[in-house]
Amino acid sequence: MTMPFYVAPEQVMKDRAEYAQKGIARGRSLIATTYDSGVVIVAENPSRSLHKISEIYDRVAFAGVGKYNEFDQLRVAGVRHADTKGYAYSREDVEARSLANLYAQYLGQVFTHEMKPLEVEILVAELDPVGNAHQLYHIAYDGTVVDEVGYTVLGGDADSVSAQFGASFRFGWTLAEALSECVAALSGPDRTLEVADLEVAVLERGHDRRAFRRLLNGELAELLGRPATGDEDFADLRSDQSVDGRDDADPRDDEQQHD
Repeated sequence: MTMPFYVAPEQVMKDRAEYAQKGIARGRSLIATTYDSGVVIVAENPSRSLHKISEIYDRVAFAGVGKYNEFDQLRVAGVRHADTKGYAYSREDVEARSLANLYAQYLGQVFTHEMKPLEVEILVAELDPVGNAHQLYHIAYDGTVVDEVGYTVLGGDADSVSAQFGASFRFGWTLAEALSECVAALSGPDRTLEVADLEVAVLERGHDRRAFRRLLNGELAELLGRPATGDEDFADLRSDQSVDGRDDADPRDDEQQHD
């Protein structure tokens, strides 16, 4: 009689965690931080067709790192949930906290019961329309939720990026100051990120209902004090989709190929 193959539950959880962490770390980092008029989310993403940052509802934004097709499914589910709740009750009832809890439950369920965990980390951000009590919820691959204060870093070499960004972070800075520090932290000591390498969006006060707005290359160049190249409007049409479906694959990794 053949004996069944046994693996300790602790080892199974450890292996799943290592698998998800390796997949997420192969990508590029993303930073979300508050500023004097709202929340700004900055990601290193040369693609203009595969967005890592998106709108969920009026004052709620979503961002993801890791495997694109997996976190984009979560984004679509979040949009549907928010639309249904806003229609059934009221638009004010749609909030980031309840959405983050739903994401956490789903990610935790997959991590515990499925063979392969999701290789994603996601952010749900909500703008406070009257004050500075903005909400940043960082949800990990295993369903862990962290209510971040001021800023958070997802994906890639998150520890070193967070350490560099945290050294310069302060509450109440301007959008230009926040952008400059975000780009510096994402670039690291040995690289320079160009405007076309960035995807940036803000949740900002001053609009009637919808607070989400993308910052395109021309506005980004002005805020960062970079010279205009004259082709900012056309750069947004470019697509550098990776072959394996991971939008944030690192081109320095020989295993990741781009079209």
